[in-house]
Amino acid sequence: MGEENGKEHMAPWERAFDRLLTPLEEFIHRQTTSGVLLMACALLALAIANSPLGTSYSHLLHAEVVVGSGAWSLKMSLHHWINDGLMALFFLVVGLELKRELLVGELSDPRQAALPIVAAVGGMLLPALFYVLVNHGGAQINGWGVPMATDIAFALGILALLGKRVPPGLLTLLVALAIVDDLGAVVVIALFYTAKLNLMALGAAGGILFLLVALNRGGIRRLLPYMLLGVLLWLALLKSGIHATLAGVILAFTIPMKPKFDAAHFLQRARRLLDDIAEAGTEGSCIVLNDRMRSRVTALADGARLAQAPAQTLERALHLPSSYLVIPVFALANAGIPLQLSGGGSLFTHPVALGVVAGLVLGKLLGIAGFTWFMVKLGWSRLPQGVGFSHVVGMALLGGIGFTMSIFIAELAFAADPTDLLMAKTGILLASLLAGGGGYLWLRFIAPPHGESVADSS
Repeated sequence: MGEENGKEHMAPWERAFDRLLTPLEEFIHRQTTSGVLLMACALLALAIANSPLGTSYSHLLHAEVVVGSGAWSLKMSLHHWINDGLMALFFLVVGLELKRELLVGELSDPRQAALPIVAAVGGMLLPALFYVLVNHGGAQINGWGVPMATDIAFALGILALLGKRVPPGLLTLLVALAIVDDLGAVVVIALFYTAKLNLMALGAAGGILFLLVALNRGGIRRLLPYMLLGVLLWLALLKSGIHATLAGVILAFTIPMKPKFDAAHFLQRARRLLDDIAEAGTEGSCIVLNDRMRSRVTALADGARLAQAPAQTLERALHLPSSYLVIPVFALANAGIPLQLSGGGSLFTHPVALGVVAGLVLGKLLGIAGFTWFMVKLGWSRLPQGVGFSHVVGMALLGGIGFTMSIFIAELAFAADPTDLLMAKTGILLASLLAGGGGYLWLRFIAPPHGESVADSS
C-alpha cells in the first residue's frame, strides 16, 4: 500500500525509474517514435517546397554559414552543414549501434547472425543490380548505391501500426537486418562515393585515429577526450575528400565497450553503499541537509556510471538528439522536392527514377525474401519462432523504404546534376510509399497474425 501511495505522487516522467527495457526494446521504441516524426517532417518539407514559400526555402538552404574567423573559419551552405556536419552525429549513433550489435547483440553469435546478414546482403546486391540494369550504359550509373539502404525508423514505425499482429521475432530480424544494411551503406559511401583524396589531410586523420585507439587501449573511459578528438577527425576527413560523416562511425568503434566495474564488483559496492544510506537515514530523511546520505548517494551514482560501458552510455545519450533533432532536420532540408517537374523529363520514363523505384521495391523484395528463403531451405539457418515466410515477404517489402540513407547517398552521387538528384529523390519518395504501403497491407491482410500457427517457419 505504501509503495502504491508513493507512486501516486510521482510525476509521469519519474515512473521511468520503474520501467526496465532491454537495449533492443529501447532501440525499437526510439526508432518507432522517431519514424512518426520523420514522416511528419518529410511531408512538411514537401508542402513547403511546393508552396509559395518554395523559393525562400531553397534560398535558405543555400545560404552560406561561416563558423570561426579569418584563417580558422569554415564556410559552407546551410544544406552542407546539415548533411556534412549534423549528420555526423547520426553516423556516430549508427556506429555505436553497429559496435553493440557486433559485440554483444543480435549479430554477436555467428549462427544467429547468419540469417539477417545474408538477407541484408541480398537486399543490397539486388537493388543495385536492378538500378544498373535500368541505367546500363548511361551517365547516371553512379547512382547504383541509392536503392541499397533501408530506413529502419520508417520501417519500425509502420510495424508499430500493426501492433501485436506482428510476431516479436520479426521485429528482431528486421532490426538486425537494418543494422547490417547500415554497415553496408557506410562501406559503400567510404569506398565508392569519395572525392579526390588529400593525402596530407588523410594522414592527419590517421594520426588522430591512432590517438583514439591509444585512449581505448590505455583504459581511458571519460568521453570528453574521445569527443574532442572526434571533432578534429571530422575536420580532417572534411579536408581529405572522404565524406566527413564517416568520422562518426570511426569514432564510435574506438569508444570502449567494456565498463570499469564488473557486475560482481558493482553489486558488492552498491550493497555496502545502500546499507550506509539506510544507516545515514536515521540522522534525518532530508538528503539536502544530510551530508552523509548525500555523499553515499553520489558515490552510488558514480559507481552505476562506471558499471556501464562508455559506448552504451553515449549511445543512449545521443539517441534523443539524433532521433528527434538530427534526422527531422535532415528530412526538412532534403525531402523538399518540387513536384512540378518541368524540363526534367517524366518521372515514369527517367532512368534514375525508374532505377531507384525498381531497386527499392522489386530489388529489396527479391533480395531479402529470396536470400532468406535459400538460407532456410538449404538448412543453413532457421526463422525466428513464430515467424513464417509470409512475414518475411512483408518485412522485405518494408525493406524498400529507403529514406534517410538513400537520400544521403543520392546527394553524394548526383551532387553535380540537380535534375538527376531531383529524380532520385522523387523516386525514393515514390518507392518508399509503395514499399511501405505494400508491406503494411501484406502484413495486415495476408500474413497470419502473431499467435496463429505458422506452417512455413521451419
